[in-house]
Amino acid sequence: MGYRIALNFEDGATRFITCAPGETVLDAAFRQRINLPMDCSDGVCGSCKCRCEQGVYDLGDDYIDEALTADEAEEGLVLTCQMRVSSDCVVAVPVPSTACKVKPAVHEGAVAAVDLVSDSTILLTLRLDDPAALGFLPGQYVNLAVPGTDQHRAYSFSSKPGAAEASFLIRNMPGGLMSGWLTSVAKPGARMSFVGPQGSFFLRAVERPTILLAGGTGLAPILSMLEVLADTGTDQSLHLIYGVTRDGDMVEVPRIEALATRLPSLSWTACVADPESAHPLKGYVTDHLTDTHLNAGDCDIYLCGPPPMVEAVRIFLRDKGVEPRHFHYEKFAPSEAPVAVAA
Repeated sequence: MGYRIALNFEDGATRFITCAPGETVLDAAFRQRINLPMDCSDGVCGSCKCRCEQGVYDLGDDYIDEALTADEAEEGLVLTCQMRVSSDCVVAVPVPSTACKVKPAVHEGAVAAVDLVSDSTILLTLRLDDPAALGFLPGQYVNLAVPGTDQHRAYSFSSKPGAAEASFLIRNMPGGLMSGWLTSVAKPGARMSFVGPQGSFFLRAVERPTILLAGGTGLAPILSMLEVLADTGTDQSLHLIYGVTRDGDMVEVPRIEALATRLPSLSWTACVADPESAHPLKGYVTDHLTDTHLNAGDCDIYLCGPPPMVEAVRIFLRDKGVEPRHFHYEKFAPSEAPVAVAA
C-alpha cells in the first residue's frame, strides 16, 4: 500500500511519487530520484520546508521550533524530512523542478479523434500509450508538440486523471500552426507527444461553496475538475458560469448537463457576449455572478479564460468589496502565429 504525493514545484512542473506508510516524504522523493531541498534531514535546519495544500499527514515530534514554528504548522507548512502521510497529498515545493534534478516528463499517444465541435473549437482526443504513467491534477496543462516541427502549444486537459484517453479543447485559429495541423493533416493513429503536467491552477479540496468561471476554451480545465468531483461527490454547492463570444462558440453542453445529473449540487448557466445572440442569457460572466453565489465571500472561485475576462472578474470582485476565501485563476492567450500548413 502506498499514497500518491503530487510535488508541485515553483516553476509549475508537477511530479507524482509514491510514499509508503511510515515513510517520510523526503525519503520517498529521494528513493524516486527527486532531490527535494534539505541539509540536515533531522528537523533542525528547516531547509526542507514546503507547504501541504491537500491531504492528511503527521508532522511528528522530532523537530525544533526554529525549523518549523507552531504558526507555520497551522498554516500548512511542513518539514518533508519529518512529514509522514496517511492519504494522497499535494505538496508545494518552493524551488524550481530543475533545482531538484527533475527531468521533464514526456508522454506519447496516438490521435483517436479530431472533432470540429464548433467553428472556433477543436476537440482533440489522444489514446495514451501508458495512461498509468501520466499523473496530473485536474486543471493542469501540458505542452503539446506540433508534429513535424520544433514548436509546442500549451493546452489544459478536459479529461480526468487516470483516463485511457486524454482530451483537449483547442481554439481553432485561422493560420495557426497547431490548428492547421489538426484540421488539415491529422488522421487517426497519428503520433503526438507532450511534456507535463504543469501549472498551479488545479482543484483543491472542496470545503465551501465553489464558483467555476470559464471563458471559451477555458472550459477545458473546469470540465476536468467537474469529472473528478462527479466521481468523488461533494455536498458543497457548485455553480458554473460558462461564457462565450458568439452562439457558435458554445461547446460540450451535453457533457455539462450529464455532469450536472451526476453532481446534484452543481448548478450552471451559460451566456453569450454578442448582443445579437439568440441565447436567452447575454453578456459576460460577471453579469450573472450574484451575491447568492458569492456567499458574502465565504466561497472559493476557479476562473480560466482570456486575460480581459480574468481582469474583469478581479475588478468586479474589488468593486463589490468581496474577497473570496480562495481565488484560483489561469489566464490564457492565443500563442499561434499564422503559419501555412501543407496537407
